[in-house]
Amino acid sequence: MKIGCPTEIKPQEFRVGMTPDAAREAVNHGHQALVQKGAGLGAGFSDDDYIAAGAVIIDTAEEIFATADMIVKVKEPQAVERKMLREGQLLFTYLHLAPDPQQTHDLLESGCTAIAYETVTDASGGLPLLAPMSEVAGRLAPQVGAWTLQKANGGRGILMGGVPGVAPAKVVVIGGGVVGTHAAKIAAGMGADVTILDRSLPRLKYLDDVFGRNFKNQYSTAGATADLVREADMVIGAVLIPGAEAPKLVSRAMLSEMKPGAALVDVAIDQGGCFETSRATTHADPIYEVDGIMHYCVANMPGAVARTSTQALGNATLPFMLNLANKGWRQACEDDPHLLNGLNVHAGKLTYYAVGKALGLDVISPSLALKP
Repeated sequence: MKIGCPTEIKPQEFRVGMTPDAAREAVNHGHQALVQKGAGLGAGFSDDDYIAAGAVIIDTAEEIFATADMIVKVKEPQAVERKMLREGQLLFTYLHLAPDPQQTHDLLESGCTAIAYETVTDASGGLPLLAPMSEVAGRLAPQVGAWTLQKANGGRGILMGGVPGVAPAKVVVIGGGVVGTHAAKIAAGMGADVTILDRSLPRLKYLDDVFGRNFKNQYSTAGATADLVREADMVIGAVLIPGAEAPKLVSRAMLSEMKPGAALVDVAIDQGGCFETSRATTHADPIYEVDGIMHYCVANMPGAVARTSTQALGNATLPFMLNLANKGWRQACEDDPHLLNGLNVHAGKLTYYAVGKALGLDVISPSLALKP
């Protein structure tokens, strides 16, 4: 199979969909790895690194899309890339379709088969291709939130850990999954007073057993959320419903009760955001203010640490990429129901229920798409 890896073109996206190690593995399995010139530079991988791995360097994205049987990326295809997709071509990347009707429409129009990293599952019910980026984003969230809290950036001028005689920042993390756990751990490590909210009692018990007094946890109700947000210096939104649009858990009305200059960090922005006032931003212009509250809503947070993120993502996606290339997508999905859960679009049909529900579109069962 010809596996194509174009340069990411989303603003300030420095990751790359295939590492040199992944290219070497593909070549060793008898496939051809086609990598766009300069695609890995943002993550610290030179064209020579790919050539040494056996990849072929291609000058333009147009050539990659025209030649490759499978396109491997990081971020969802941008409008110009979607125009280059074709019927029968396989796209393997993050999609986040639920809050993005235009992308969904374009993918359906293209006739391609699109498998989304974020909806591939595993035997334990986890999301193995989302988890590494959730870990990165969770660990970054307190870091960027601390920067947002600096007075020069419009924040309250609060130091996360305080100093002797001065209280630390109060941080509320909404969601106790992968993102929330890593965010709480790092925020607590910075010396903040951290409370994590979740609606799963088993999860709260796990967090208490593992982390003890490092941070507090509380059952998430509307009332508890409102009370904690009111007193918070920083709120980190870390809620995920796989494949679906994120629920809005902090309303605009709640902002007026918050401390002026408090920071909202919305890690769920890829799925539409979990704050009512969230809108996607970029690393070039990451924060904005609404009603005196600072919002950090960068839609590709892990892109800021591109080398770490690319290596972590590559480790997770490599086995799936090889299965798709070795067997073809139909056989690979038939053999692995967890990979089949990643199928979102095929031949002009939507195949993921949560996306169809969010966008009001008809959906077919992914198992039907397996039939030629």
